[in-house]
Amino acid sequence: MPIAEDFASDSQGSRHWPEEIRLKREERVLEIRFEDGSLFRLPAEYLRVESPSAEVQGHGPGQKQIVAGKSRVGITGVESVGNYAVKLLFDDGHDTGIFSWTYLYTLGSRQEEIWGTYLQALTGRGLSRDPHQR
Repeated sequence: MPIAEDFASDSQGSRHWPEEIRLKREERVLEIRFEDGSLFRLPAEYLRVESPSAEVQGHGPGQKQIVAGKSRVGITGVESVGNYAVKLLFDDGHDTGIFSWTYLYTLGSRQEEIWGTYLQALTGRGLSRDPHQR
């Protein structure tokens, strides 16, 4: 199931609510614990390349961009967006993605699958995670 299907279900409110969000800058990880007990450690690189922004996801189906060269990206801030999401500020200047609770839960619960698909797409296009080799 595409990520967008999970994300779309959040349009009328979140199915998943976080109990705690911790930014671990030095580890470049965002930790989120949800009320169902799930705890996810989401690397900054993973969040950056899967940002829900139009820059990454495009404006419609099939327009997703493969973002390369972000292995060293960090998160500089987390801003609340209402009671349904956070905006992540990345040290490469990207700050337009609004990460809903449902989208973050999907990224956490399907991390291995989504990350594997991303790595395959990079390889398939001859791109690299290394910012010096794009």
